[in-house]
Amino acid sequence: MKDYQLAWRNLWRNKRRTMITAASVFFAVFFALVMRSFQLGTYDKLFKDVIESYTGYIQVQQKDYFDEPIIDNSFEIEPVLLQQIQNDQNVTAVIPRLESFALAAAGSVTQGTMVIGIDSEGEDKVMNLRNKLVRFKITPGAVEEIRKEDVPERLKKLLDIYSGEAYTNVERLMMDFAIREGDSSSVLPLIRKHASFENSYLTSGDMSGVLIGNGLAEYLKLGVGDTVDLIGQGYHGASAAGKYVVRGIVRLPSPEIDNILVYMQIDAAREFYDAPGMVTSAIINIKDRDDGDVAVTISRLQKYISDQQALHSWKELNALLVNQMEADNKSGAIMLGILYLVIAFGVFGTVLMMLAERRREFGMLISIGMQKGKLAKIVSFEMLLIGLLGVVAGVIASLPVVFLGHFYPLKFKGEVGQMYENYGFDPVMPTMLPDIFYLWQVVVVLLILLISISFSIRKVNRINVINAIRA
Repeated sequence: MKDYQLAWRNLWRNKRRTMITAASVFFAVFFALVMRSFQLGTYDKLFKDVIESYTGYIQVQQKDYFDEPIIDNSFEIEPVLLQQIQNDQNVTAVIPRLESFALAAAGSVTQGTMVIGIDSEGEDKVMNLRNKLVRFKITPGAVEEIRKEDVPERLKKLLDIYSGEAYTNVERLMMDFAIREGDSSSVLPLIRKHASFENSYLTSGDMSGVLIGNGLAEYLKLGVGDTVDLIGQGYHGASAAGKYVVRGIVRLPSPEIDNILVYMQIDAAREFYDAPGMVTSAIINIKDRDDGDVAVTISRLQKYISDQQALHSWKELNALLVNQMEADNKSGAIMLGILYLVIAFGVFGTVLMMLAERRREFGMLISIGMQKGKLAKIVSFEMLLIGLLGVVAGVIASLPVVFLGHFYPLKFKGEVGQMYENYGFDPVMPTMLPDIFYLWQVVVVLLILLISISFSIRKVNRINVINAIRA
């Protein structure tokens, strides 16, 4: 019989011992994978929210705008440059913007805002802005009316939790309110009846309309069709003032942006700021978005950019956020290291228990002629098989949690949710789908196991046969 076959049979001579040892490896892999998946998923969502709702992956700017983002550092982008950028193999669209600050007022309430002049159709293609229009609002009035209808009790309980929420799609609404597919045909019409929100998008050539963030709309108590006053400073010190009609309300993933953002057509922004033909940036949308692809794309586009212009990646545009996430990632790595340390002691403890229990058995085997090297080899196979059982079981058990957490992320309410929003984060925690980090967690756990195996080999080779038999 081959050594690994003998090792496999040995495992099931004492099932309890085998299961305890395998369980220590199982929980090591399971918790490491789930913890890391939540951490990386949260980072990924945060970056995507900021990039895809505001900065984009690459921007062309006037060279001084990055250090001093004022409208006086805008520039006139040539059609030839736009075409050259558009022709790059990794570029899908180039969208010009004119950004500056203004004071928004509605009655006696005011708020500092970021006004962004956009090409509404181009912005929709790049940032999916139309899909961010609010379609449902769970107002106190809507809550009261829905409660009067024949709806499941679980939905009535959730109405108080999600009162005041705005939704841009039916899928998220169904998820938050736990609406099952079987109930959707009867429940969704009632929600549409009482919570639907009439909204519209900016049309081409609309010089008097704006889109505003949901957070800003709630603060200023503005609805679709209301008028907002904007006051600011235009290009080269010109006065900027105007009245605009709220055409629609959008809900942006980052609360920090959602609370201050005003969109208008770029020609309307140029007129408002007295900056004809000017832009502060051009957003470059790309297909391949890994860090390496972004760097290569920038290097290719650099030859088209003049000395008065500069290209910036999303990491440069969000340097503060990147630094915060790197610091948090290091703290997460420390926590993961502590977890691994606890796991290592757990695995090591089960190995010590196994060796102590089998000391007399090992002594008997050696006394009847088994070589210590062969015995160490069989014990190593046993440990390796137990480890593989734990690793495979841990990976399989983590997959449902990771996939469920990705498509149905944790959403925080109450004080925890408010804390997230105060820091400018959307109060959700998704997981990241299996990637290279899965392999690394498994490798670390296997390294811990190999150290335990080496300890087992050393103990077997140093067995004193007489003392072992007397044990």
